[in-house]
Amino acid sequence: RNSGAVGTLARRSRPRGDPRAAACTEQLSPNWPRRHAIRTIQTLDLNDARTIIDAGIAEAERIGSPSNIAVVDAGGCLLAFARMDDAWRGSVDIAISKAWTARAFDVETKALAKLAQPGTDFYGIHASNDGKVMIFAGGVPIKDGETVIGAVGVSGGNGKQDQGVAEAAAQAFARS
Repeated sequence: RNSGAVGTLARRSRPRGDPRAAACTEQLSPNWPRRHAIRTIQTLDLNDARTIIDAGIAEAERIGSPSNIAVVDAGGCLLAFARMDDAWRGSVDIAISKAWTARAFDVETKALAKLAQPGTDFYGIHASNDGKVMIFAGGVPIKDGETVIGAVGVSGGNGKQDQGVAEAAAQAFARS
């Protein structure tokens, strides 16, 4: 398509370390698409998720609110889940969706709920993504510095209880 394509083909056909391969790389157009660029992302791992869930369970027990607690990674995929004894079965999917929503939009679901009221810019957002978006308190992004690396979602109590458990769980990662 452009001279960059020739440079790319030439680079691939030369062995690693060949000085001509480096020369070909320099010939690439700065506008060349980065379709094959590899990105490294920070994300939570299973040990992090266990720490987060354990802290959430401790807070839920302290306030007497049996909860479902979900942790998603940086990609929004479920990493770990716990359903405490006597936690509502109907809240399982809600906890998972709160965690997903907090990661998908990098915002606490409590804040998103305020932005999603009639007459506001995000009214109706709860119907997007096949109805997966939760606009109830209890979903909190987890950050490493300013980078969101996952999220926690809690459901089983009222909004204040869910938010408190989620905040305690997220803060456990910051201390670990």
